[in-house]
Amino acid sequence: MIRPDREIQIMGIINLNDDSFYAPSRHNMAILDSGADIIDLGAVSTRPGSKGVTPDEEWKRLEPVLKVIDPSVCISIDTYSSEVAERAADLLGRRYIVNDISAGEDDPAMLETVGRLGLGYVAMHKRGNPETMQTLCNYDDVTGEVVEYFKEFAVKAEKAGIKDWILDPGFGFAKNVGQNYTMMRELDRFCELGRKILVGISRKSFIYRPLGITPAESLPAVTAMHLVALLNGADILRVHDVAEARQAVELYRNYSSM
Repeated sequence: MIRPDREIQIMGIINLNDDSFYAPSRHNMAILDSGADIIDLGAVSTRPGSKGVTPDEEWKRLEPVLKVIDPSVCISIDTYSSEVAERAADLLGRRYIVNDISAGEDDPAMLETVGRLGLGYVAMHKRGNPETMQTLCNYDDVTGEVVEYFKEFAVKAEKAGIKDWILDPGFGFAKNVGQNYTMMRELDRFCELGRKILVGISRKSFIYRPLGITPAESLPAVTAMHLVALLNGADILRVHDVAEARQAVELYRNYSSM
């Protein structure tokens, strides 16, 4: 898996809401000019303890940005609503990626909608919802159980006609600190599924809390963990800080080619 020439992408985060756990990512339109390979637009916060909003409210936040974003930009929309996914497809008139933290579980129509529209799809593992997920961290083998989850998801995706899907293990979602580090250490176990692996760990609490620092102080630690993720098989890094993630990618390439 350590190969200097393999494709690695950076997904830059723009949160179009006022409830994201990392305040500088809220409405941070500078990400559009950061050189990210993919721009991930999220109009609903999914941080632990957050509350959902209606599809209408989510679309109210999302639509103005979709109307002005350059058509050449590769877009990911962080949503678990099939209604929002359908509206975005109608507006954009082109393919984009649906980044669904629930892997279709929060909206029974999502997988059929994605398959019918021929959209790219990120399926993430979680348990419960943002209000309950941190009470649902009971695993015998966290990595093995999440791998099995995606084996079952693969069957659902095929039935729905979804050809192009990406796997996100769901760091920080219904996993405690130790489980997050175990899953990172064993990330290569997901490679058997033959899908691109997206890692979203930017500024997350399992990195900064053990160090006794804040999200704002965590960038060096996050960058170090991004390099670990790349060495263990990550294909896409979902980040708040694109330039520093690029440095992690360059370090990976230097390390793997020497």
